Amino acid sequence: MGRVVVVSNRLADPRKPAAGGLAVALGETLNATGGLWFGWSGKIVEASEGGTPGEGELHLQQAGNVKLATVDLSRDDHDSYYLGYSNRVLWPVFHYRLDLADFNTSHLAGYRRVNQLFARKLMPLLRSDDVIWVHDYHLIPLAAELRAMGCANRIGFFLHIPLPPPLMLAALPGHEWLIRALFAYDLVGLQSEADTMHFARYVQAEAGAEELGNDHYRAFNRTVRVSAFPIGIDVDEFSRLAEGKEARETYETMREQYSRRRLLIGIDRLDYSKGLPQRIRAFQELLASYPENHRSATLIQIASPTRESVDAYADIRHELEHLCGQINGDYGELDWMPVRYIHRTVARKRLPGLCRVGRVALVTPLRDGMNLVAKEYIAAQDPADPGVLVLSRFAGAAEQLREALLVNPYDVQGTAQAIQQALQMPLEERQARHSKLLERIRLHDVHWWRRAFLDALAQTPT
Repeated sequence: MGRVVVVSNRLADPRKPAAGGLAVALGETLNATGGLWFGWSGKIVEASEGGTPGEGELHLQQAGNVKLATVDLSRDDHDSYYLGYSNRVLWPVFHYRLDLADFNTSHLAGYRRVNQLFARKLMPLLRSDDVIWVHDYHLIPLAAELRAMGCANRIGFFLHIPLPPPLMLAALPGHEWLIRALFAYDLVGLQSEADTMHFARYVQAEAGAEELGNDHYRAFNRTVRVSAFPIGIDVDEFSRLAEGKEARETYETMREQYSRRRLLIGIDRLDYSKGLPQRIRAFQELLASYPENHRSATLIQIASPTRESVDAYADIRHELEHLCGQINGDYGELDWMPVRYIHRTVARKRLPGLCRVGRVALVTPLRDGMNLVAKEYIAAQDPADPGVLVLSRFAGAAEQLREALLVNPYDVQGTAQAIQQALQMPLEERQARHSKLLERIRLHDVHWWRRAFLDALAQTPT
């Protein structure tokens, strides 16, 4: 295999551990091949005095053996490509929330324009034997733009978010163009088998695609392989974080402060896909139906800020604050607050300590491509006395983590019953479930994911 070129909306310096397991895993391959990582710089260039936007200045820097190449965006391009089509159209539709999608035609124009800009800036940097790996929903049409410029390289794409069913995809204006663009890739990786089934049903029904076997489909005079590559975490890296000073401090402080309580934890971005109001209502139902948890169970819910300029996020924040205040008002005592709601980001180095102290983790999204918090919780547990994972059946992780307590987050009463089961679960059962879950996340970790995808891309005929 030649040099690996990774393309994503944002990029990180793979030398920095704070970048997280994904950046480190990609960095290993980029370092080994002297690779290139290309994406948006994060910088927005305002219009000049004459009103002309500054277009895409390219910045190059070296990070060890890896070249980082970033492009600036104008305000108009950022607002239509990133805030507009990516996050106000694709994100809600792909997470089954058609009611929140803003089908503004100018968003699509900006999305296409930025993908063309990225292709123009990337093309001169490519070598003939480069292998290109494009990431996520922001850049679905990038391969088609590169092909139009004469790029004959092997190109793979990985979608980190879920792919919705055919009828939901068909609600997207221009959905035919978007899915046709996927056929410009040699390999498309999805998070789950459910996602691959959705793709197959869509292209056969809407594009008359021919299924060739072995995950290959032919349409638009192109053949593409579409397979599931469930992403994992770097278990060893997260375990090392758990032994760090910050994680141990967090664990010891929380254990001391909540020595009389059983802690339930939720760690999420404040996003409507995460099912946070439904989760809080399930905890409320737990307190109402199982009063033995009064003064005993405490839910610590971290909801990190995200996309706060979008109205839907302000709405969910207000709803959460209202629900948490209502529960604390109805059930709280002078020495017990049932819900601790924190609208801040917790430092990554402290997360393993928070995960480890939780007797139960509530990972209950309404829809999620994978959800790595579920896997991080498993990795952080003490095998001798592990906690219990309560997991939404609508997270991609549910296909792998079958020993978790799987729930329907829309079923508030059923979720409350599962939480009660988790709180009452005997040690022997907790150990058996955790052992199997830990074995599975070790087998299919982020390094397996990277190797499996790149090996499949290398073997896929162009």
